[in-house]
Amino acid sequence: MRDGFTYDDVALVPQFNNIPSRTEPSLESWLTKKLKIGIPILAANMDSVINETLAEILITHGSMPIFHRFTAFEEQKKWVQKFPGKTFVSCGIQKLDETKELLDLGAIGVCIDVAHGHSDRMFRHIEEIKRTHSEKEVIAGNVCTAMAYHDLVNAGADAVKVGVGPGAACTTRIVTGFGVPQFTAVQDCARIAEKLRVPLIADGGIRTSRDVVLALAAGASSVMIGKMFALTQESASPKKKTDSGYEAKFRGQASQDFQNEFYGGLKAKTVAEGTHFWAPVTGSAEELIANLLGGIRSGMTYGGARNLKELQRKAEFIRVSNSYFEESKPRPY
Repeated sequence: MRDGFTYDDVALVPQFNNIPSRTEPSLESWLTKKLKIGIPILAANMDSVINETLAEILITHGSMPIFHRFTAFEEQKKWVQKFPGKTFVSCGIQKLDETKELLDLGAIGVCIDVAHGHSDRMFRHIEEIKRTHSEKEVIAGNVCTAMAYHDLVNAGADAVKVGVGPGAACTTRIVTGFGVPQFTAVQDCARIAEKLRVPLIADGGIRTSRDVVLALAAGASSVMIGKMFALTQESASPKKKTDSGYEAKFRGQASQDFQNEFYGGLKAKTVAEGTHFWAPVTGSAEELIANLLGGIRSGMTYGGARNLKELQRKAEFIRVSNSYFEESKPRPY
């Protein structure tokens, strides 16, 4: 048995810095083997997160929107036609013909989104898309082990989503007992990614810019964020007025709430592996992105890094205790 670590279990050791300004580091990164993005931040392809408004904001900042698959096919076609060559679509391991049509309409690629992506059906799905649309980019996931990452790359994936169970609305680990702590999952997969040169996306567990910096330093090329984007004003999440302001509903795609709406209830012999909740709207997506990018740039100067590859090369991690966070918090009294 070996140890596994979450983002809360580790910290980065500051390195020598010769960067004169926090505005100097480049945040450009690879989303897939062939596709670069201007910032290493993605909004989760979830129905309570991504919509056309948020997609436009992401594109403006250099990110790449990935639309979710849980909507009418005609609506998905409209998304692709509005953002030709600038967006990904998503699919499961069914309805392959619809996915191919969306790719033909101008989607730059597809995110094959399965809760447990290390499977023979996933391999066959990747291989079939690559057979008919070799020029399109394929993101596959989710996985949490180096072997799974390696197998998806061998099947033809151009990027791999890493993360099983760390999402704010996910209960997979509680229900099943399976899952690898997210920092360890990212670091394990990154060791193989460095050799295979296929980007990995750290998906889930991000609560602050600190977590983003740790994920990138551990080897992720980008991070995918759900809850934080869901709680912005522009997200797809339902909003309601309260006495103290507005609240947004965030839900996992495996939640009872989602299953009831999309499937008409849980399927036989299955149990929900997610939840839903209402939480205060935090502000605009513009503000969220600005705060995250500011934190990343500051982190890169502490790491003495002008780009993300240098951040990863110089990264030195130490294990920390709960006392580290108590010491790190403001203490006005």
